[in-house]
Amino acid sequence: MSNKSATTSATVSTQGPIDHSIELGHGNSPAAWTCVTVMLVGVIVGCIAFLIGESATILFWIGVAVIAIGLVVGVAMKVAGFGVGGSKLKNNGH
Repeated sequence: MSNKSATTSATVSTQGPIDHSIELGHGNSPAAWTCVTVMLVGVIVGCIAFLIGESATILFWIGVAVIAIGLVVGVAMKVAGFGVGGSKLKNNGH
C-alpha cells in the first residue's frame, strides 16, 4: 500500500476557443484515397500471410512493403498537386 494521499492535484491546461470556420479538408483528395487504398491492400496481404503461417513469411513482408509503397505514393501525389488544396484539383467548395 502506498502512503500517498488519495487526492492529487492535476494541472488542467485550457486553450482558447476553437475556430470552426477553418476548413480542415480531412484528407479528401486523390492522393489520400490512393495512399489508403494501396496501404489497405498491403494490410490484407499481410493478414492473409499471417493466417497462413510460417510458410508465408515472404508474403507477409511483401504486404509490409506494399504498405510502405502506399505511403510513398501518397506523398508523391501530394507533392505533384493531388493533395488537399493541390494545384491539379478542381476546388468546388466541397
